[in-house]
Amino acid sequence: MNTFRQKGRVSLLFLGGAKRVAMARMFKDAARRRGLECSITGYELSSRSALSCEGKITEGLRWDDPGLLADLGRVSDENGIDIVLPFVDSAVSVAADFAASEYAGGSVFAPVSERRRTECMFDKITAADLFERLGLPIPPTWKHGAPCGHLIAKPRFGSASKGLEKIDNLHDLYQIIGRGDDKYLIQQRFDKREEITADCYVGMHTGKIAAISPRRRGEVSGGEVVRTITISDPEAEALIRRTLVATGLRGAVTVQLLRDLDTGHLMIMEINPRLGGGAVASVHAGVDLPDLIIADALGQDLPELHAIPGVETVRYLEDVVFYPEEK
Repeated sequence: MNTFRQKGRVSLLFLGGAKRVAMARMFKDAARRRGLECSITGYELSSRSALSCEGKITEGLRWDDPGLLADLGRVSDENGIDIVLPFVDSAVSVAADFAASEYAGGSVFAPVSERRRTECMFDKITAADLFERLGLPIPPTWKHGAPCGHLIAKPRFGSASKGLEKIDNLHDLYQIIGRGDDKYLIQQRFDKREEITADCYVGMHTGKIAAISPRRRGEVSGGEVVRTITISDPEAEALIRRTLVATGLRGAVTVQLLRDLDTGHLMIMEINPRLGGGAVASVHAGVDLPDLIIADALGQDLPELHAIPGVETVRYLEDVVFYPEEK
């Protein structure tokens, strides 16, 4: 169990959180309300990171480097890390593996599920198969035979909506499968749709669902939401709760839903088992995810938090300047 309350401070390690300045500030605010000092360390390939305006940046290794866990252990020891948080898909399993490794010494908390539960979420074909086996509703998946209406092809290991391709005829379909029918998840496309993202938290120790905060994405740039508004949607919340229970995921989880506006049918699009880029919206709406994470790391009971609907957040660009180093 973490003992940072006795130390009077909590130290966090952000993995791939170079742009998560607002979230870093929210963790500092949450810690301050608990009477704790808070320090942030970012683990990045370059020290010239926007996160440097809120913490220290350590230049590290790539996520697939065989020496990564040992290097994270060094960084953890040097900075007295209590909590490690992944902010990119490839760092999720890294965070879980590190927290469970000898390099963490049993004193680092990672609010993510173990590798066997998370890795399949980053393989769209495997995830769709899992959702179907669990009886969760998803868009109809094209496997073979005649296409069922308009389709969309999603790169099997893609992220941030990159590489999506619409399929409107057999020519388009043959082009896609000609590249390898195991490289894409091909599903029915719903052009009249509503997309809902939910920021969730499930207690690592208890499995209690402490937060489900649905929001509607209004504007997206480069796969990241820049305008979003919290909503009240009991039907969506019920499906998300059912999904969290069925998958057994814990910690911070982002669930994306699709609603067919012609029929009202809700479906699971995908799950990212980590804090999402737009999670700051839920915090502003009363779902204090940083405080839930700190409380969970301390082994405390988690309150059940509900977002205020209608809270809209808009992301904007801000400059962080790096000057030439003096020789």
